[in-house]
Amino acid sequence: MRPQATGHRPQDYLLAAFALALSSPLLAAAIVAIRLESRGSAIFKQRRVGKDGVPFDMYKLRTMVSGSDRGPDLPLEQSDPRITRTGALLRRYSLDELPNLVNVLRGEMAIVGPRPTIPSQVERYTEHQRRRLEVKPGLTGWAVVNGRVSLEWPERIELDIWYVDHRSLWLDLRILAKTVWLLVSGHGLYSG
Repeated sequence: MRPQATGHRPQDYLLAAFALALSSPLLAAAIVAIRLESRGSAIFKQRRVGKDGVPFDMYKLRTMVSGSDRGPDLPLEQSDPRITRTGALLRRYSLDELPNLVNVLRGEMAIVGPRPTIPSQVERYTEHQRRRLEVKPGLTGWAVVNGRVSLEWPERIELDIWYVDHRSLWLDLRILAKTVWLLVSGHGLYSG
């Protein structure tokens, strides 16, 4: 039996507020470094699809030269020439995703859940794959800690659906612990 979807969990809000306060000096330094290296806003906003298929604007630190987001939705390689030097460092440790904490505070995302995806990908989902949208998207998730960058897209979706069916506080804590390890080691977290 599947757990019922819940609303905005207080622990997500508290954890996001604490993490944002704790990381604010790092976030400020990253914003300055981005602006010194290239023109344009340091914050990048992109339309993503959330729980129940509701779209929202997800915030990230900009890691590419300004204007690179205009065009087709293509997979991004780490060696892509549009990625700035600062951006490469931010991506290596997933620091570009710190502004996602604002999305958690706004109730659009959770700390743990499937990573939010773009509308053009959701349009291609099968009915089974749409089950991924039964929970709020997260900063980190089961697919993220199980090979995110090395997995094919259908495989990632299946891992996310597995999470939807098995989610629990214990599983979330396991995912968070593994996320911390991957961030510290800098292996395999980044993909977009």
